Order: sequence, then C-alpha cells, then structure tokens
Amino acid sequence: MLGWTALSAVVPGAAHLRAGHRRTGLVLVSVYAVLLLAALAYGLSVASNLENAAVLADDGMMMLVIVIVSVAALAWFALLVTSYIVLGPNRLNQQGQMLTGIVVGVLCVAVMSPFALTAQTMVTARSTISDIFKTTPDADASLAAQNAEDPWNGKTRVNFMLIGGDAASNRTGVRTDSMNVASVDLKTGNTVLFSLPRNLQHVRFPPSSPLRKQFPNGFMAELPNGGLLNEVWQYANDHPEIMGGHNKGPRALMDAIGYTLNLHIDYYAMMNMYGFADLVDAIGGLRIRVEQDIKWGGLYGTAGTIRAGYRKLSGEEALWYGRSRVNSDDFSRMARQRCVIGAFAQQATPTVILTRFTQIAGAAKRLAETNIPRHLVQPLVELAVKVKDAKITSLQFVPPEFYSGAPDWVKIRQATKKAISDSARPPRQAQAANVSASPSVTSSAAPSTRAATPKQTPTRNSQRAGGAKTLDELCGF
Repeated sequence: MLGWTALSAVVPGAAHLRAGHRRTGLVLVSVYAVLLLAALAYGLSVASNLENAAVLADDGMMMLVIVIVSVAALAWFALLVTSYIVLGPNRLNQQGQMLTGIVVGVLCVAVMSPFALTAQTMVTARSTISDIFKTTPDADASLAAQNAEDPWNGKTRVNFMLIGGDAASNRTGVRTDSMNVASVDLKTGNTVLFSLPRNLQHVRFPPSSPLRKQFPNGFMAELPNGGLLNEVWQYANDHPEIMGGHNKGPRALMDAIGYTLNLHIDYYAMMNMYGFADLVDAIGGLRIRVEQDIKWGGLYGTAGTIRAGYRKLSGEEALWYGRSRVNSDDFSRMARQRCVIGAFAQQATPTVILTRFTQIAGAAKRLAETNIPRHLVQPLVELAVKVKDAKITSLQFVPPEFYSGAPDWVKIRQATKKAISDSARPPRQAQAANVSASPSVTSSAAPSTRAATPKQTPTRNSQRAGGAKTLDELCGF
C-alpha cells in the first residue's frame, strides 16, 4: 500500500490502476504525461537559449507561476490522499492504519515542499523587483515605451552608469567613489566598460543641465583643489534650489559623465559598496587573480593582507581588494574594481543565482538603487544573458594617457568613440575589442574648453598605459 502510494507521487494514477480504477488511472497518467512533456520542452528551450527564461522576470508571469505551483501543490496533496484511500487502508488493522497514515502524511509534506519553495522564490523575486525598480516613470530617466516588440524604444545601444557609493552611518551624504559606464550593444551584447577616476576635475555640464549656468567653466573650477567628479552627486542633492528638485544627484552625475564621454546615459544603478560584501557572500565568493599582495584596513593595512595568486575572496576581501589604498593609488584601485565587476558578471551564473536566490535578492534589495523602470526588467534580463557570453572590453581614463587634473575633453571623447567602434568589429579586426557606434552617441560638438598643458593629476598612476582591453587580458580570467 505504501509502495503504490509513493509511486503515485512520481506517476500519478499508478495507485488507481492498481486498485482497478482504470479510467481514472489512465486519465491521471495522460494528463501527467502531457504536463511533463510541456515542462521538458520548456526546459530544453531554456537550456538551448537562456533568454527564454527571461519571461519569468515579468511580473504577471511570476504571479501566474505562484498560482500554478500553489494549485499543483494542492493537487499533488489530494492525489496522494486519494491514491492512499483507493488502495483500501480500512482493510488494515488499527495499528496498520495509523502507521500508513503517518507515513503518507509525511510523504504529502515532502511532495509539496518543492512547490512551496518555488512559490516562495517567486514571491521573493516579485518583492525584490518591486523594491528596486520603480513603477512610476523617473523624470530623469530615458523614456522607454512599454512595447513588447521594441522595449528599448528604437535604440541599438543602451548606456548604463554603474556607481559604487560609500554612504555609511559615520559619514554625511554619498560619495561616488566608483564610476563606470557600461555601453551595451542590444543586438550582440558586446559591452564597453568605461572607468572614470573619482578625482577627474572640473567636469563640464551640457547646456540642458541646471549646473551649466552655475559652473560655466567646469564644476567648481573657481576652487583651487575642489571640483572632483565624485562630489557632483552630493553637491546636486545638497542644492535642490539649483537643480529644481530633491534627489537630483543621479541626474547631475549622468549629465556630467554623459557630456564628458559624448554619450547619452540612459539609466543608472548604484550599489552601496559597504553592502557589496553581502552580495559577494551571497554568490559564494569571487575567484580573482591577485597580481600582488594587497594590504587593507586603515592607512597601513593592519587589518589583513590579500595574498597574490588565484584566490577565492570573501565579500569583505572582495570589497577591500577593490578599495584598498595601502601602497596604492586611485588608478590601481580602478583597475581592481573593473576586475571585481568582471568576476561577478562571469561567476554569477544562472545556477548560482537559482541556488542562492533568496540571499542574493535580500542583499540586492537592501543595497541597490536605480531608475530603470519595472517594465524593462524582463528585457534587461534578456540583455544580461547576451552580455554574459559576449565580448566585454574596458577603457579607463587614467595617466599618462589621460590626466584627471587637467582633462583633455576632446581626447576623452575620441577615445570613447574609438572604443565603441572597435567593439563592433569581428574579433580578428579589433585591436583590443570594444563596441559599435550607435544612436546613443550624441551628435553634439566636443566641449570648447580644453586644457592647454596637462599637469600632474591629484594622484599618481602605476597602471600601464594603453587603449581598451578585454577583461580577460586585464584580469586573467
């Protein structure tokens, strides 16, 4: 009796056939076979192309999955109970009925557990997406039509500003110490990662920015040692009377960086760098090639040392690997931060995300901020799948090629355009890899102000000069 009941959990209808209820048993087996084949077909389609799984990121689809697995859990519970009953437990003595009833009860709970886990995962996903991605459009974000056929509103390239902020309880405001722009080709997924130094001085603003009138000659150009790029966000937030509203730091920084690169920045995403450690721990750590010993903690690295070699770093180690200033400079940190981003992109595989989804979602919900609208979540997942298997190249604007103390804005724009153009070429033609010119590159002229004689930047650079390179070359992936 227990054996046939247990078999019914795997092959619905088996117990009914054993008990002589042939019609009911055949119907159950047939329905189960159809559902199993449909699930197998979808699984194979996802295995051949992960983009097919992106439909699960849709809010309506997640709700549908929750309903389906809830109904399936109840159906499987009812199936086991009826399978047990049709086998005639009343033929057993009282002790046998109690024993088999308890075993079947435990089996029912075990069979319902996967459905409950799936439903809980979907509930967590909906909650996370709801907390991070806004339903109401952001006035400072690119207008994206809610069109399933063309979710990116006719674009061939989208530019995301990726920010690492260092807000903390013992610090006022947010300093954007890690600033990158990911320029993504929507067709191929090929991506160029532009890294801008935190101490890039006196950035210009486009004519449309309220800060252009405030700083016509560059951000805080009248101050002898001020006007660093990582101050723009907080300055805008501190002066709503100039920006025309509160929390305009993202808009100001998007304007400044977009004008610097001659790109239209479509969206931004900011991660609290102190919480980034939680996200790394959530995926089980990061494997990174450490070129030389990195001391961290305070001015003298008294908290610990990350040894050279191929290492699997914990969240705290990965954070300090990208942030440590001990025996280092800002530009070395930028290079390490790019490698952390690249390692995370490579190692956050679908399997890792699924098996550790609750931890990842919890960390992201606490730490992330973005203006990407919710209706773009599904297209964004599809794009992320493309990027994962595409060519990712990187260019950082550091000395001796680029001086952050006296930037050559024309040279920066030309390098940006070339990096994007190179990325679109076939691998044999591209010198170091980048991405194609696109509508996201604005047609405005380069800023007229240009440094006559570059001077030494606020911090030195120990990195080798050169153009855009693949992350495999830079980081040894």
